Amino acid sequence: MRNAGMKPIMSYPFRKSLSCLGMAGLLAACAAGPDFQAPPAPVVPQYTAGVQPLATVSSAGAGGGAQHFDPGMDIPAQWWTLFHSPQLDALVREALANSPSIVQAKAALRQASENLGGQIGATRYPQVDLQVGGVRQQIDTAALGIPNVPQAGPFTLYNASLDVSYTVDVFGADTRMLEGLQAQVDNQAAELQAARLTLAGNVVTAAIRHASLHAQIASTGQMLQLQRQQLGIMEQRLAAGGIAERDLKNQRTLVAQSEAALPALLQQQAQTSHQLAVYLGKAPAQADMPPLDLDSLTLPDRLPLSLPSALARQRPDIRAAEATLHQASAQVGVASANLYPQLTLSGSVGTEQGRIADLADSLNVWNIGLNLMQPLFHGGELRAKKRAAVAAYDAAAASYQQTVLQALQQVADSLRALENDAKVLQARAQAAENAQGSLAITSRQYQAGGVSHLSLLDAQRQGLQTALDRTVAQAARYADTAALLQALGGGWWNTVASDQP
Repeated sequence: MRNAGMKPIMSYPFRKSLSCLGMAGLLAACAAGPDFQAPPAPVVPQYTAGVQPLATVSSAGAGGGAQHFDPGMDIPAQWWTLFHSPQLDALVREALANSPSIVQAKAALRQASENLGGQIGATRYPQVDLQVGGVRQQIDTAALGIPNVPQAGPFTLYNASLDVSYTVDVFGADTRMLEGLQAQVDNQAAELQAARLTLAGNVVTAAIRHASLHAQIASTGQMLQLQRQQLGIMEQRLAAGGIAERDLKNQRTLVAQSEAALPALLQQQAQTSHQLAVYLGKAPAQADMPPLDLDSLTLPDRLPLSLPSALARQRPDIRAAEATLHQASAQVGVASANLYPQLTLSGSVGTEQGRIADLADSLNVWNIGLNLMQPLFHGGELRAKKRAAVAAYDAAAASYQQTVLQALQQVADSLRALENDAKVLQARAQAAENAQGSLAITSRQYQAGGVSHLSLLDAQRQGLQTALDRTVAQAARYADTAALLQALGGGWWNTVASDQP
């Protein structure tokens, strides 16, 4: 008897609900607002004004020869390995594995993914809720106008119901909302790649700078030692009347300048070391990594140079800006759909009994409803929100264009920097070679008694100074090579799962 009583009650409302849901699916075939179109790729043929360099000049023997820019060359995901330095590779890998910035970006991506999944469940499927309750009550029959009926005692009424509701996405508000949340997931995925690229670039640049400062400190210390020796000799010569006091003061000024330069270099080295430690996820007090040796790095002789039209798909920051633009477009759709009616289907089936044991005997309460809500007057709120969404889209479009322009600029700057770095290093290397040749001649003359010890010290100082200048130029060429690889997107699209910490 229980089953026979349940079937007719359940079949009617649920058949009716399925019919309404089918009609709702047909109504929800369109979505308000614009359909997103990805912005067109940059149409410029090259990055730099004038003649774009195809190769740099050679500086063989001073940090590498000529570098050639190859449009057909792909960028490896681990682009820093092009320098062939196991120590540099270990630093980057440690940073990618331990940096809080990567953990933060991963958490933001998970959050966006969960928000999307939750909203899909909330909008694509009916909401089903079970309610079970009981109430103790007393009815006063005299108050109801039935004075002659005996007063009943308090009684308990138990109820159980299954409630189902579904908002029909007639004009696509939910569809656009899900589209916007998916764009947010895409944005956070691109931000994660951008965080990895930025961190790797920062580690490489900081490691090269740390190595350069280490070499500069060593050269400056040696020059200061020679300058002090020169000062001692000049003090003796002044006492003997061999030089003017002005020459002695000039030498003292030179020594003081070198003494002031050394602490500044030490401070920069300490700051770079602290920054490297933070990149690796460590406290500055744990900055005990040995400096790189610039001569241990290999300068890539071939460098990739993607076309400007491909840059928009390679750069994570441009992809993130495009996802933000997509999300803004979807919000215009949401604001547009809110101007139109909203249709909600609801149904409930349940039972009310005087005893808990009787709740499962029959279903004696049910209802099904259709609710249509059409905004009529909101004081201009809904149209104002739509105009605000359009303005946000325009702002996102301008931000996207600015991101693309800045990306083109970074590549152009890196190309010109590498072109000029090679020329500077070539000149510095030639100057260092000439200084070494002059030192060799002066050393032979000193041994033969042809020149003074002061002249020998001066030649040694010039040799150290030109070597220091060459080191700075060499480090700049390495750093700008890394900057070009980073500006082109860093090859993240070639990453496999095993490459990611």
